[in-house]
Parts: sequence; C-alpha cells; structure tokens
Amino acid sequence: QVQVVESGGGVVQAGGSLRLSCVTSGSNFRLTDMSWYHQGPDQDRNEVARIRLRGETIYDTSVEGRFTISRDDAKNAVYLQMNSLKPEDTGTYYCEVHVWQSDAGEYNDYWGLGTQVTVSS
Repeated sequence: QVQVVESGGGVVQAGGSLRLSCVTSGSNFRLTDMSWYHQGPDQDRNEVARIRLRGETIYDTSVEGRFTISRDDAKNAVYLQMNSLKPEDTGTYYCEVHVWQSDAGEYNDYWGLGTQVTVSS
C-alpha cells in the first residue's frame, strides 16, 4: 500500500511565502508524475502544478511565476514553493502521485488528505 502525506500549510499575510511538502511511503512502488491541486472554498479541485518523471514542470496560469514545484526522488518527496501569495490562493492543497506498482504490474494514483493554506489580506 502507498501513503501520501502533505505538510507545510499555515496562515500567512498576502505577499508572503509558504513551502508545502508531500512525502510518499510504502513498498514496491516507483514515482512518476506528481502534482499539486488547490481547492478553494466552494470551488472545484484544480491542478496548479505538475512535475514529470524527468523534471518537466507545468503550471496553471494563476500561479505561474509565483509557485515552483520540485522533487527529490531520494526522499520520495515533492515540494511546492509558494511566493507572492494572494488571498485567492486560500484553500486546501492536495498532493497527487502517479506511481508504478511492480507487485500489481500497473500504474495507480494516490492522494493525500490535504494541507490548509490561508492568506489574509
């Protein structure tokens, strides 16, 4: 089984920064793409950043230039550095990982429970 745990959320003033972390644990898996999603109050969950296996990054236009996604495969971790935060960035941030599970011989997606970010104006 694979577990995904996010951390690093908190309360910050507009213009401030936060760094989110996501660590995957378990056995017999290999990480491929990893993503961060944002879900604001009364909003759908929206992908804001993705990092592919070879390091290519993709950003939603709402965060491009402000957020940076990175990965550390030795730690099975993905990070989201969030700068110049805005009140509209408030919400729950979820990590999604796409993994190859060798014992099952298939790819699967796993989610964490999320970490809350609140940006005050």
